[in-house]
Amino acid sequence: MLDLRTFLMILEIIVSLGLIASVLLQSGRSAGFSGTISGGAEQLMGNKARGMDVILRKMTTVCAVLFIILAIILVAIQ
Repeated sequence: MLDLRTFLMILEIIVSLGLIASVLLQSGRSAGFSGTISGGAEQLMGNKARGMDVILRKMTTVCAVLFIILAIILVAIQ
């Protein structure tokens, strides 16, 4: 039978892999000098990222929060 600590450790590994994947799949914010100019214009005009970038950003946030919570729980029950 699977105890609670083992289950949480497996869940932590799955969440960490999801976090790594979501960070690596995101597009870079700048691509040299042209990225600096367009990035500044996007901030000035207030354009929002669309499509996959939004999904990946939310996935990164959720995975990071879950990772921290699971890590704290694992340390607490150790």
